Amino acid sequence: MRYQQVGLTVCDAERATPGFTLVTRLRGHTAYLIDIKGEVVHEWDLPDSPGDLVYLLPGGNLLATAHVQDDTFLPGETHSRFEGGVGPVLRGGTGGAIREYDWDGTLLHEYINREQHHDARKLPNGNYLYIGWEIIPAAAATRIVGGRAGTEHNGNVYGDYLHEVTPAGEVVWEWHFHEEDIEQFPLCPSCYRNEFAHANACFPMPNGDVMLSFRRINTVAIVDRATRRFRWHHRDDEWGHQHDCQLLDNGNVLIFANGIHGGEMPASRIVEFNPETGETVWQYKGAPPYTFFSPNISGAQRLASGNTLICEGQWGRVFEVTPDGDIVWEYVSPFFDAMPGSGGETNMMFRAYRYAADSAEIAGRLT
Repeated sequence: MRYQQVGLTVCDAERATPGFTLVTRLRGHTAYLIDIKGEVVHEWDLPDSPGDLVYLLPGGNLLATAHVQDDTFLPGETHSRFEGGVGPVLRGGTGGAIREYDWDGTLLHEYINREQHHDARKLPNGNYLYIGWEIIPAAAATRIVGGRAGTEHNGNVYGDYLHEVTPAGEVVWEWHFHEEDIEQFPLCPSCYRNEFAHANACFPMPNGDVMLSFRRINTVAIVDRATRRFRWHHRDDEWGHQHDCQLLDNGNVLIFANGIHGGEMPASRIVEFNPETGETVWQYKGAPPYTFFSPNISGAQRLASGNTLICEGQWGRVFEVTPDGDIVWEYVSPFFDAMPGSGGETNMMFRAYRYAADSAEIAGRLT
């Protein structure tokens, strides 16, 4: 939907969760912390636009993936087109660099891998975890089921991998999707075959395993650190190519269900489900449903208050809802930039995060 008002639009001070919200334009060059009144209280100037993810670390440093791709083909999710009959070229989600800045914006660390895309995390041991793209070996690619026939890129299918690297750049752990039983994970029939699965989130779990969200196969899975194979996965095609995934303190999983490639009118949902049964135990929908819809990007965060912060990324909208679904805080980003393929200026966001004033990330720097 088109929003006619930007900035703070709703603030129920008694029910909204206090804190500061990190917002970043998808292809902008600034990360902003805004207070509960929608005012910018701190910002970081970034040399390159985000390669999607930007978030705060304990201690106040900022971790940002950066869009530093060259002309080398890498797949993505948006801006598709055919070129010379060789398959669709897609660019969304590309990153290429992981950078860490201090509170004042000084670059502390940089790691470059042009295959990096979408998500990256700093682990408690100081290493970095990230998603990358690679060409799937031909023998494995022939086992991929589904997708639109003939839409490989120059005969290749790209797939996802995980790398954990030390600050010095040494790979100390890895996982590759093509080593799984990929024929068990059919591509959505509407998707191109230039890319398999399309991971858009990696969530480190307390025991060292990694939860992943795969958009093109409507699947959330957990990679066992020891075996480097899936120990659990759950698929629900009604999610409509979800983004984001996180394990909640109650043991459930929270995702942003984008709601595309379905039979009904497109609409997004926030879904909390039991990973053992697959049962949806809580969800948020628009009223009516079509008033809440982002076909790509987007995410959700369960707050300490029990409320949920939602980033409706397509429209640059961040809002907080109670367990009953009441909107108690809403902010529409007033920061717009031209973005190739978008048809004009956009305020799109990948995700947004809320931090309490006494959190390890803010640590009293703001009041």
